[in-house]
Amino acid sequence: MPRFSAAEIQRYYDRNTASFVALGEGGSAIHRAVWGPGVRRVADAFHYVDDQIAERIQRLPIEIETPHVVDLGCGVGASLCHLAKRLPAIRGTGITLSPVQARVAEETIKQAGLSDRVVCLEGDYCNLPDGVQPADLAYAIESFVHGPNPARFFDECRRLIQPGGLLVVCDDFKRPASDRAAVSAIERFTRGWHVNTLIDRDELQAIARTGGFTHEVTTDLSPYLELNRPRDRAISLLMALVAWVPVHWSRVDHLLGGDALQQCLERGWIGYDFAVFRRR
Repeated sequence: MPRFSAAEIQRYYDRNTASFVALGEGGSAIHRAVWGPGVRRVADAFHYVDDQIAERIQRLPIEIETPHVVDLGCGVGASLCHLAKRLPAIRGTGITLSPVQARVAEETIKQAGLSDRVVCLEGDYCNLPDGVQPADLAYAIESFVHGPNPARFFDECRRLIQPGGLLVVCDDFKRPASDRAAVSAIERFTRGWHVNTLIDRDELQAIARTGGFTHEVTTDLSPYLELNRPRDRAISLLMALVAWVPVHWSRVDHLLGGDALQQCLERGWIGYDFAVFRRR
């Protein structure tokens, strides 16, 4: 059984999305900034992963005139809008558990003038809503970890993605670590961010292979994350103070989880990977 139900993850994002957008540095892009090769601006760092996905879309066979791209855990639609602006030929569908995110995404898409090509649906990527068209490429950015079962995720992706199509998973994955400090930090992270699936690269590739996918490449993006920023140090200090003050967990769960993740990334207990698979 998963540690967190779909309803609990939905409530987590319903409760926190407004602060993710308001307090984040990437505007409506609520995943992490990646200062990859050639990145000089904050805006580009927050769309680095999106741009890596755009390059894969551009490499799809030329006979696919209007690629259909599906965002599995689309947040408020920022990644899909970015891709649709950069690649005018694509159609996009976003899936999110959160009705709050779905409403914000609809407005984001409308304001971007993309309603004719991009749609956001409220639903579960492990049980896709009826009517979702087959995908030429699907991706999950920082949403895979919330899934209840990675085998179910790949099974649903096999049904969704056309043979020969691509699946991109960009998320946190375990590295070898067994000491007490690592176990404690990983527990705080998984609890705070409502993580159900924290596996290592080998497990991911084995499950993908069983699910009908061939692994093409995995890139470790951890070295390009900006860690130990002043904002992160301030949060760490706040979390140390919280430990001495009775505060309801749900009010600070994402901060506690984020603080623990920073520690895990700094110590190499968790890595941030960009993995590409091809549907057989």
